[in-house]
Amino acid sequence: MSDYPYNAEQKASNAPEYSVTELSMALKRTVEDTYGYVRLRGEISGFKRAASGHIYMALKDDKAVMDAVMWKGVAGKLGFRPEDGLEVIATGKLTTYPGRSKYQIVIERMEPAGAGALMALLEERKKQLAAEGLFDQSRKKMIPYLPQVIGVVTSPTGAVIRDILHRLSDRFPRHVLVWPVIVQGQGAAEQVAEAIRGFNALEKGGAIPRPDLLIVARGGGSLEDLWAFNEEVVIRAVADSEIPLISAVGHETDTTLIDYASDLRAPTPTAAAEHAVPVRDDLLYTVQDLGTRLNRSVRRMVSDKAQKLDGLGRGLPKPSDMLALSRQRFDDVAERLPRALKLLGERRQMQLDSVSRMLRPDLLRRDIVRTQEKTQELGLRLDRAEGQNLRQMRERFEATSRLFDSLNYKRVLDRGFAVIRDAGGKALSSGAGLKSGDGIGIEFKDAEVAAVVAGGPAPTRKKTAAKTKNKAASGDNRQGSLL
Repeated sequence: MSDYPYNAEQKASNAPEYSVTELSMALKRTVEDTYGYVRLRGEISGFKRAASGHIYMALKDDKAVMDAVMWKGVAGKLGFRPEDGLEVIATGKLTTYPGRSKYQIVIERMEPAGAGALMALLEERKKQLAAEGLFDQSRKKMIPYLPQVIGVVTSPTGAVIRDILHRLSDRFPRHVLVWPVIVQGQGAAEQVAEAIRGFNALEKGGAIPRPDLLIVARGGGSLEDLWAFNEEVVIRAVADSEIPLISAVGHETDTTLIDYASDLRAPTPTAAAEHAVPVRDDLLYTVQDLGTRLNRSVRRMVSDKAQKLDGLGRGLPKPSDMLALSRQRFDDVAERLPRALKLLGERRQMQLDSVSRMLRPDLLRRDIVRTQEKTQELGLRLDRAEGQNLRQMRERFEATSRLFDSLNYKRVLDRGFAVIRDAGGKALSSGAGLKSGDGIGIEFKDAEVAAVVAGGPAPTRKKTAAKTKNKAASGDNRQGSLL
């Protein structure tokens, strides 16, 4: 035990003295020299893209975690979008970060850990977007038969745009607007989505014509090369597009999520141009052929109708034969007409002579006298009837007036009663519906006053014993109460 202080002091005096920075840098050099470049397989966790464009994340397996950083230049060349849960293979330089006493890998190249990982991610995203209804057939729009303006979203320098323009020129030249984008790597998905939304934002009739059809296209490539067209931002832009859209990404065997969301999927960019417009020469030939067939049909129809008319005409009798009988009848009637007119005149003369013999003056005077006597008699009878009816009507009217006067409520008011009305002027027969504070109107014989209903029971009316006794003795119960 006595040797311990001596040994500790001896060891301390022999050990080299480092500053924190010196030791940190020594460790940094040791790690970098020992491992240099390494390939590291792990699952991405805590993915974060800084405002500077650098990417910070961690790579982990079931037992350990290692921090990782990817500088902006490398991040921009990635062919896929890193995200949490994706297994990758990262190649880079192992180093330390003295500022926090931790080690990390500076990634210079990163790729998914095989196509299986990307396919799993693709299937998961496909199920998620399909569950939202973005791939439903009911959302798809009809492709216009002959669009006036076609918008193309693709790279302006690749062979794709040349193939599309060449095919459109061969089939049916149209006005084409190209929105240049990058179709691979970092930022490609955002540019494609922005182009689709930009075309939809154009106003109809504006300085830049709004397309009637959109084509999103790029050439073939690996799954990683086409990954931008599997990104959610692109799929949502396609689903929200009001303009019909044809997707033409990759070769015939390549399938991306944009193909499910688009209104029509073309196997190649050239096929997309073929779907966009018909063949102009074929269309002209079809129109000319239809016109020729129409002319032949019209001529054939006219000829058939003429033949049918001729056949029907042969079955009709000759006009001269049809008019022969009518001509004969006309001649017969024309011959009989003078004799008929003469006979009719003789009959009318005989009738006139018979009537004139009846119009003697003495007979006319006798008829006038008789008519005057009947008229006077009818006048006397009418006067008697009118006088009797007037007397009867006057008596009924006076009786009705007396009855009305006896039933008039004014007569009841003359006897000391009153009529109570609610705020609307309706007479009240019961106080059950009245509440304290309600306004009412009271009509007396000589005036009308306004009142307000107060709370509490109404005061009872005192009756004298003598009056009650007399009333009971008389037994007169015929006068009832109106209130």
